[in-house]
Amino acid sequence: MKLVIVSLFCFVILSCKENPKEIKNESAEPEIPSKIDDSKFPEAMRKVFEAHGGLPTWKNKRVLSFEIPKPDYAEKHTIDLYTRNEKIEMPDFSMGSDGAEIWLFDKANRYQGDPVFYHNLMFYFYAMPFVLSDNGINYSEAEALEFEGTSYPGIRISYNEGVGLSAKDEYFIHYNPKSFQMEWLGYTVTFRSGEKSDNIKWIRYNDWINVDGLTLPKSITWHEYEGRTIREAREPLYFENVTLNETTQATDFFTQPEGAKIMNVKME
Repeated sequence: MKLVIVSLFCFVILSCKENPKEIKNESAEPEIPSKIDDSKFPEAMRKVFEAHGGLPTWKNKRVLSFEIPKPDYAEKHTIDLYTRNEKIEMPDFSMGSDGAEIWLFDKANRYQGDPVFYHNLMFYFYAMPFVLSDNGINYSEAEALEFEGTSYPGIRISYNEGVGLSAKDEYFIHYNPKSFQMEWLGYTVTFRSGEKSDNIKWIRYNDWINVDGLTLPKSITWHEYEGRTIREAREPLYFENVTLNETTQATDFFTQPEGAKIMNVKME
């Protein structure tokens, strides 16, 4: 089982990044905003949100759940969209964050990855473009991305100092010039090193489903690349059994189980 887990996660863990949100102490229930102020977003970003169902619809949801299918099981992710508390469940172990700490429950010591790095990782990629409405983000125009004869306009995303564990990370969202639907995501990885990077990795978003009025990915596909030249596609990563709920989980759902280990950030 250990070798299976390592092989299945190797591509995602090494190729992806996260901009982990700060672990918050959930001492009080967060207030759901009654009105969305979108004045801080550039016009193109607002149109991208609208093309995917709109920020008001997204902000009205509280809990997101999805599964990533594996050959022998499904990896289930459950995320509180307001606290960003999370639980990832697999047959042999589980991990998550409970509002104060990131934890790993793995009695047999089978997990070979970094739970801090994996925390919110798949959620962040899955919840595009809506996670790009988080606080502490700066927006600017990006050079258009060319692919198969189409020019995709872009928006550059950067973070204020101290936001998350990787504030020097950058995203580049590229959208269809007619529909404003998201088509590509470029991103850099600075987690662990803390050094700004010019190496932009590329994911194609061209397989969507409607979930409660929101347009969310059915699959995403990493591509080989040379700078901003997009090369051949890799195998898609699929998402199944997606649900969105307007009510929170039970208070102890994200609580670390007895025997779980508290995980610390590992810097290079």
